[in-house]
Amino acid sequence: MKGYNKYLRPFFDNGPVTVGMSLDIASIDTISEINMDYTATIFLRQRWTDERLVFDGNKSLSLDGRLVELLWVPDTFIVDSKKSFLHDITVENRLIRIFPNGTVLYALRITTTVACNMDLTKYPMDKQTCTLQLESWGYNVNDVMFYWARGNDSVSGLDTLRLAQYTIEDHYTSESEAVYETGNYPKLIFHFELKRSILYFILETYVPSSLLVVLSWVSFWISQSSVPARICIGVTTVLTMTTLMMGARTSLPNANCFIKAIDVYLGICFSFIFGALIEYAVAHFCTLHHPDCNSALMYGHHMHECEEEMNGIVTTIASNSLRLKRRKESPAPTPPAGGEPDLAPSSPTPSEPKTAEAPAELFSRCAKNISVLRKILKSINCCHVENPHYIDNYSRLTFPLSFVIVNLLYWTYYLYF
Repeated sequence: MKGYNKYLRPFFDNGPVTVGMSLDIASIDTISEINMDYTATIFLRQRWTDERLVFDGNKSLSLDGRLVELLWVPDTFIVDSKKSFLHDITVENRLIRIFPNGTVLYALRITTTVACNMDLTKYPMDKQTCTLQLESWGYNVNDVMFYWARGNDSVSGLDTLRLAQYTIEDHYTSESEAVYETGNYPKLIFHFELKRSILYFILETYVPSSLLVVLSWVSFWISQSSVPARICIGVTTVLTMTTLMMGARTSLPNANCFIKAIDVYLGICFSFIFGALIEYAVAHFCTLHHPDCNSALMYGHHMHECEEEMNGIVTTIASNSLRLKRRKESPAPTPPAGGEPDLAPSSPTPSEPKTAEAPAELFSRCAKNISVLRKILKSINCCHVENPHYIDNYSRLTFPLSFVIVNLLYWTYYLYF
């Protein structure tokens, strides 16, 4: 170390020094959606050549880690790190190895919490891409150059890694430059893609919420006179679904503006359960106004008779109006040639046409009013439920069929789009 100055980088007067990097991922402890970060323990290995450390021999020298204070080392840092520390049990976990040609191997064991921006729109069917970025703090690209020692194979340990909720689908490395106001700095980026395991959420959320929807359909097979039973099923399922929705959101950030896939599904289930409760309210209301089917049937026959009677009235009025119109337009008959007395009615005086026109106009208005009344009664008859028990019969088919169709659309969209 005689004449060695650790404050000067290698080749300080002859171009930049190149530093090769490699990583070994020991573990990824936690991946937090609330804080949007992950915690990992890594072995960071750096290699560079320092011509001032060349020595004679054919074997490398493994030195005590505390001797790193006497050597120049790169000022590498983790860009998105929130909190990091170097392990120091029983001593600081550092390794220094010097080769005869002056190559230095410097290894560290670090645990770091790194930020990872996540898109939770498709949660829990989402895929996240996180990165680990390494940069030089003070040396720009004119002084130091970073490179991955073995390309994509520079990162190891992921094949044997097991995570609680995720599986690592792919990983790759890239090289770049960080541009700041003070200059351009070397940057190495490690990308890894995480796919969330959905089986846990299917058993924890999707299956219970679907079973609650099916439970709400049980009321369709219970008599409408059993008010406490049907109300109990409806209110219980609504409250249970509300509790399930609140529990599903506790593991996610409250200030997150994403509408997540699990929120959409829970909202769908809640709508079906609430709809089943409203269905009974409608059916019970119709039952109170028409307590039995016979009265509803008699009401229907009565409406039919009223309609036929109105049709007859309108037809009669229309015939009379047409007859009066033809009588008005027909020419007066000529007197006979034989001088016989005219038995036909005398020609109407000027006051008689007006008398004929008045009933015709009155009948025309009456016909229009009756036509409007017919339409109103028809619309009321269409909205009328002849048998309230038919509502439950229709619901037994429409609710399950609609739920199956909505599920097909939901899973197709979030799994394939």
